[in-house]
Amino acid sequence: MCLTNLPSKIVICEVGPRDGLQNEKIDLTVEQKVELIERAVTAGIKIIEVGSFVNPKAVPQMADTDQVVRMLKKIPDVEYRALIFNLKGLQRVEDCGLTKAKLTVSASRTHCLRNMNKTPEAAVQSFEECSAYASEHGIVLSGAISTSFGCSLEGTVPFAQVVSVAKCLRRLGITEISLSDTTGMANPRQVYEYCVAVQQELPDVSWTLHFHNTRGLGLANVLAGMQAGISRFDACFAGIGGCPFAPGASGNIATEDLLNMCREMQIDTGVNLEQYLELGYLVEKYLGGQRSSALLRAGTCQALVADRQ
Repeated sequence: MCLTNLPSKIVICEVGPRDGLQNEKIDLTVEQKVELIERAVTAGIKIIEVGSFVNPKAVPQMADTDQVVRMLKKIPDVEYRALIFNLKGLQRVEDCGLTKAKLTVSASRTHCLRNMNKTPEAAVQSFEECSAYASEHGIVLSGAISTSFGCSLEGTVPFAQVVSVAKCLRRLGITEISLSDTTGMANPRQVYEYCVAVQQELPDVSWTLHFHNTRGLGLANVLAGMQAGISRFDACFAGIGGCPFAPGASGNIATEDLLNMCREMQIDTGVNLEQYLELGYLVEKYLGGQRSSALLRAGTCQALVADRQ
């Protein structure tokens, strides 16, 4: 096997406090959420999704994001960001003192029509007031395209639909976009082809990949993304969470597993793996029971060898 074009360094965004915890039945306290976020930052994470400002009736686990943000001891060189869906959410971002927010829309026309009664392009157009407000108030917006690789309602999402939504986001002035495998339906060949093509279509965009490990292809998809020239990836402590579109599915790719793969492949992450393992165990302690992180079960190769000497 010939691996080419691998990066010497990648950037990891920790999404556990938002995309992980929002899918868990146990609701952690504000203090516990703050502890997990601060421990991730201490381990070396430079970008972290601290929560979302959405309707608490829809996502009750995120109802206390305001309190979490205000309690955090923020580190100057760390990017703290939150997910929003509308202007009200963006105003809450500003009220809390954050300067980064993420808008998300589905690439799947079927899913978008069912949930928002709009096409993906029309949904992005509804974000124009957010874009104007953010520009006036010094807030940076990023975008996420959910179901970029597959939708449980319509199957594989054609690349043309994905790039159409991406171009709509770019017209709003957004230059950082995540391709999200919400339902865990992506495969490495598809990831490679989509990533190569989307960079050609929009070369001035900074691309991030967001994978779920629903069918065990999470890290394989990361590797395919790396080979296509992507060096920014979302991951989640302990691999918690899940997906409402894929019942019984496992959560996001585990940050510990990604860190371990990168260390074994001599790809720099800037994050301390041992500290992250301790964080993962703490996450499992707070939530009760094991989650999908392989490394929390097996440990590092170095630890295994040391134990046998």
